[in-house]
Amino acid sequence: MDPERPEETLESAIAALSASGADALSKALAEGFPERADVTAWTERAKSIIFYVRDRSALRAEISNLADRLKRILRTLNLPEGETAESITARFLGRLPFVRQLLAEDVEAAFDGDPAATSYAEILVSYPGLEAIAVYRLAHELQRLGVPLVPRMMTEHAHGKTGIDIHPGARIGRRFFVDHGTGVVIGETCVIGERVRLYQGVTLGALAVQSRTIRGQKRHPTIEDDVVIYAGAKILGGNTVIGRGSVIGGNVWLTSSVPACSKVQIEPPAQLVGTREGCESTESPSPGPHAQLDWAI
Repeated sequence: MDPERPEETLESAIAALSASGADALSKALAEGFPERADVTAWTERAKSIIFYVRDRSALRAEISNLADRLKRILRTLNLPEGETAESITARFLGRLPFVRQLLAEDVEAAFDGDPAATSYAEILVSYPGLEAIAVYRLAHELQRLGVPLVPRMMTEHAHGKTGIDIHPGARIGRRFFVDHGTGVVIGETCVIGERVRLYQGVTLGALAVQSRTIRGQKRHPTIEDDVVIYAGAKILGGNTVIGRGSVIGGNVWLTSSVPACSKVQIEPPAQLVGTREGCESTESPSPGPHAQLDWAI
């Protein structure tokens, strides 16, 4: 701000910021979108109803309120032709029992797959993987019904809370378990079978191409049933298929398919063991496949 002409500078800034132009920010505002706070609050309430509410009277009141709030959100959007906020809400509510069944199986998968789990309650209230999967499963139902924006806002809310990024367009089967989860990325066109387990840092992503040329095409891998993918693995490309029953080791980089029952791992790196300067020890160096250094660390 010009200290000699503060009012003139202020008015100039206001005029520039208020001008309607053709840039991407102006286009986004013209398209319209619901309030983030409304979507976030609705998402948390829907998840809580699925997880915690069993009393019939309470469910009647809660679901009625949930429906009203969803209809208000949907009325801010351009819905698919022939659809209304009322029709989409009715179809979504009809899918809630199925979503609950899927999530109950996801909890079972976590309990069976994690020896650190001491109870089902521990998984329900403290596992970030379940949090992200629950929001994904709710968002995926709205995505299937053609609802724009809201499904992505929901999963990005979960991404912010858990560090797990699952696109609502991905197709994920039963008994899905994400252990630890931080840094997991599952792309829009990814297809995941049943009884699949992922660890932290796994990316099921696309190869780098011009995005506009392949929008709407399959860009992310297919993971068949009973696959385990360990921490840090990167599996990329829409033509990449990981065959059923395979195990993909940590930090593996894959851009091509592997057949069923494969085991994929990288070569273990050499460990360089030397002597720390200024540290005395009476112990002999432990034997092992280490390269011995003749210099101090």
